[in-house]
Amino acid sequence: MPTYTIASGDTLWKISQDHGVTLAALTAANPQLTNPDLIYPGQELQIPSDSAPAPEPEARVPNEAPRDLASPAAPVSGYNVTRAPPAPPQMVPPPAPGVAHGPAYKTVAYFTNWGVYGRNYQPQDIPAEYITHILYSFANIRPTGEVFLTDTYSDLEKHYPTDSWDESGTNAYGCIKQLFLLKKRHRHLKTILSIGGWTYSANFAQPASTPEGRQTFARSAVHLLADLGFDGLDIDWEYPADPKQAADFVLLLRETRLELDRYAAHLRLPSRLLLTIAAPCGPTHFSKLQIRDMDPYLDFWNLMCYDFSGSWDKHAGHMANVFPAPGYDQLTPFSADRAVHAYVSQGVHPSKLIFGMPLYGRAFENTEGLGLPFQGVGEGSWENGVWDYKALPPAGHQEFVDGNLLASWSHAPGDQKLVSYDTPQVADMKVEYIKRRGLGGAMWWELSGDHPVSHERSLIRTTVNGFMRTGDLDRTPNTLVYPMSQFENLRRGLE
Repeated sequence: MPTYTIASGDTLWKISQDHGVTLAALTAANPQLTNPDLIYPGQELQIPSDSAPAPEPEARVPNEAPRDLASPAAPVSGYNVTRAPPAPPQMVPPPAPGVAHGPAYKTVAYFTNWGVYGRNYQPQDIPAEYITHILYSFANIRPTGEVFLTDTYSDLEKHYPTDSWDESGTNAYGCIKQLFLLKKRHRHLKTILSIGGWTYSANFAQPASTPEGRQTFARSAVHLLADLGFDGLDIDWEYPADPKQAADFVLLLRETRLELDRYAAHLRLPSRLLLTIAAPCGPTHFSKLQIRDMDPYLDFWNLMCYDFSGSWDKHAGHMANVFPAPGYDQLTPFSADRAVHAYVSQGVHPSKLIFGMPLYGRAFENTEGLGLPFQGVGEGSWENGVWDYKALPPAGHQEFVDGNLLASWSHAPGDQKLVSYDTPQVADMKVEYIKRRGLGGAMWWELSGDHPVSHERSLIRTTVNGFMRTGDLDRTPNTLVYPMSQFENLRRGLE
């Protein structure tokens, strides 16, 4: 039986295709691979010789020349559709300790405090080995500027099986305790309290407009951080409506940054406390922001590269495409690449931009296809027209990929319904885009929508695998010291 030595960048799928064997036959011939995800350069594989030849790659339509990801002006020539191959990427093992392994990428994911109910997504379900930053959402804002928790049962009171009912004193339970336990087990995992979100964003403008409101906001937010064991704060204001609110946003960030630094200096913390924002990708919104003035106060920007099309439109469109389709505005109302260039042109270093990806899809019904009119969006996982990624594609649907726009969708012949969402193939393409642009990593809304990372179609797994081929994850240590917390168990570090 011939042998093959694994080279850098190889996956089992690639090896099987290169040698004309099935993935199942290759795996069966190599029982020493107890975990097929963990292969590394230098390993020797047995190549079975009696398998059927590999199928010919499916023909692609003309005008499908690959886009130069490093060139913002690269044209889109025609509308390109390819069928997505079923193969998942394989996991690349982490580098040996102390060995330089390229850029350190941030992997940022939203965890919602309401997800513990109907979604039944608990903190213990977070794939912490794949995630560097958790955005815990959402806290709200009072008219005075005071930041407060929105669900104290989920946040602090819910008892998990390992929690005691007999501890004396005032203690934190719920998601807050479980996140702290995750931080202890995974010292690279940082937790950030996210404030606002779409539902509560209307509450920013009033307190941000006065020095007293901004000071109350900053002090109360840092007080929550100190009480609950967070590593930073995230401000999700969707969106400042005019130049006055945009200027107030800058002042709010400044006050919050100063308060974070005061607290860190008082405790002589070895790690910097983080300040981030959820950043829009629509020109109407990002053109109002004073980006250059905001940037010095921020550690990174979480770009919301999704919701480009949906129920509010008249035509079915891509909702998370990277590039635009010139002349097809109804197909791509917005594009992530335009937003990336807008922020960089205003002085933001590319490495501070975290590229957002959806873990859900948006549906369109009674439509002949993308770029065409639709009527209704149908049902969804939790709201009409919005499906968790793990529920996609719908039964009978075929997945398609546009290699020029870096976008994908599903559709069934004869079915006037399509769903716009990211597939593993597009996630891999977006990883390549992030690398070529020199961006800082990936962000996901939100964790409960993905498959478990043990699943071959997990988008988080696919993305992190892509980063690990040429780089590593951000290993900056988190903070475990919170001596000013009102909760005794957090003050003790859950010892």
